Amino acid sequence: MDLRLDGKVALVTGGSRGIGRAIGTRFAEAGARVMLVSRKAEALAEAASSMAGLDGEVDWRAANAGDPDAAEECVAATVERFGSVDILVNNAATNPYYGPLIDIDLSAAEKTVRVNQQAVLTWTQCAWRASMAAGGGNVINVSSVGALSVEPGIGWYNVTKAAVAHLTRQLAGELGPGVRVNALAPGLVKTDFARALWERGEERVAARLPLRRLGLPDDVATAALFLASEAASWLTGHVLVVDGGALCTASGGV
Repeated sequence: MDLRLDGKVALVTGGSRGIGRAIGTRFAEAGARVMLVSRKAEALAEAASSMAGLDGEVDWRAANAGDPDAAEECVAATVERFGSVDILVNNAATNPYYGPLIDIDLSAAEKTVRVNQQAVLTWTQCAWRASMAAGGGNVINVSSVGALSVEPGIGWYNVTKAAVAHLTRQLAGELGPGVRVNALAPGLVKTDFARALWERGEERVAARLPLRRLGLPDDVATAALFLASEAASWLTGHVLVVDGGALCTASGGV
């Protein structure tokens, strides 16, 4: 399989750590020029520095993924820097609330929708107008295995990720044949973002999975590389579950 991305330009939101950073690294290894985006400049600079010497060039820009003006500016900056946006990875996410869905504060609910759901549409619109409408492209949205199950504590987060899965299908239907749109649905991955879900009970949680281990960011990044490459050229509107077999268990989810 050809998993090279030579000549391609990728923009990755939430790219300074965890899954986004791993995706940026994989893409740069495969020859893509990569623009990393997240809120904190210092973390972005460190992430980009760690990718120095890989096949693809890496740059960064600090922005809040939930800000439509920032999306427009970052996409424009990527086109100015690298010439196009061929691959967009909508990875940035937030989860300001943990608890019963019925008790969530409206401001927390709105923030989660703005970053996790609305931003997927906004950044895709910007990439479409700036580059993909004329030159084609590839959009990869990061959903969650939680979008496919019911679980306590992070119900509203999972609702927004379910919306991402449907946005993926809708956009795939509208933007083909020039643009492919797919999603990843990771299970529980060992990131700082998900630390509260795994740190105290990693062995117990892993024991419930058929593959007996939690995910690593690179497990998801490798799947993203496949979706971004020509090896997936006849794949669109698909939600690829990367969960160590969590959905095979009686409880489902993570």
